[in-house]
Amino acid sequence: MTSRECDPMLRLGDIDGTPYVGVFCAASDRMAIVHGAADPSVVKAIGEALDVPVIATFVAGSTVVGSLVAMNSNGAVVTNFAESDELARLPSGLRVGRMEKRLNAAGNNVLANDRAAVVHPRASRETVAMARDVLGVEVERRSIAGVDTVGSVGLATSKGLLCHPRTGEDELRWLSEFFGVPASVTTLNYGSPYLGACAAANSKGAFVGSRSTPIELGRLEDGLVLY
Repeated sequence: MTSRECDPMLRLGDIDGTPYVGVFCAASDRMAIVHGAADPSVVKAIGEALDVPVIATFVAGSTVVGSLVAMNSNGAVVTNFAESDELARLPSGLRVGRMEKRLNAAGNNVLANDRAAVVHPRASRETVAMARDVLGVEVERRSIAGVDTVGSVGLATSKGLLCHPRTGEDELRWLSEFFGVPASVTTLNYGSPYLGACAAANSKGAFVGSRSTPIELGRLEDGLVLY
């Protein structure tokens, strides 16, 4: 596991030897979660980049916590396989809801900031209601750029929204209005459209996969207003 600094608000790194750091880490303006076996130097780098406390814990006994957890400052939507003792490590007062079994990878199926959230277009009405209550925001079902796993192809903070590069202009305008922030497109990790898998971000900074190019990092900084 490695990390290197490129800007106080932006760090490049790997987790478990892979640049797909968003698979292993979830973040909000309140905290970040990384899996319980993460290297302490990487945990420190994540905390410094995002300027939040970092909780190291497994979710459903798994290291892929970024795929299994979607968060904003109000709450966290987690896989239905999450164990009670794992969730007990989260801050008291944080609202927590469990994703339905059919779409249990919450991090892949929910994209949220502190103003809004979109969920997999085939999510149940119960899931939409749960996400609305837990995250405390308006929730809509939809795809992004034709991809149903919206959390895997977007990065949303309270300052900006980055989307899959094939997201159309009309769709970007809708997303910008719905999330209340500017919306733009990019890739990360040298051309990957799966932005949620490539980075963990909040309104204070970002921890980004090490294969990301200077052009991609510049688009991320502009799109998430990290300056």
